[in-house]
Amino acid sequence: MQGLRTTIYQVPDLTAAKAWYTKAFGKAPYFDEPFYVGFNIGGYELGLQPEEGGPLIKSTNVVSYWGVGEDVQAAFDGLLAIGGTAHEEPMNVGGPLIVASVLDPWGNPIGLIYNPVFKAD
Repeated sequence: MQGLRTTIYQVPDLTAAKAWYTKAFGKAPYFDEPFYVGFNIGGYELGLQPEEGGPLIKSTNVVSYWGVGEDVQAAFDGLLAIGGTAHEEPMNVGGPLIVASVLDPWGNPIGLIYNPVFKAD
């Protein structure tokens, strides 16, 4: 194993999701096709795929946490301001680590983490 590379969110409206995620992460996609939209977020892949076969049942039993600065509350509030829904309020989980999560407008969980201890290899 070499580590996490890609997190994919499935959405019913790829055009709307592309606009929302561009706003949410402050980056335009580097890959944009009808079957997949890819963003490079700090060297990691955030992918959007169209839902196939109707609405999917979304699960929050697995959450990818995207690194944010020390002000997790500001990142959390920023996602709520553009249409996200609170899932887990910012909380300290030990030492300097703070986590939170938001559901995007299509029910996908987006984790936020401030972890100054973690360094990617």
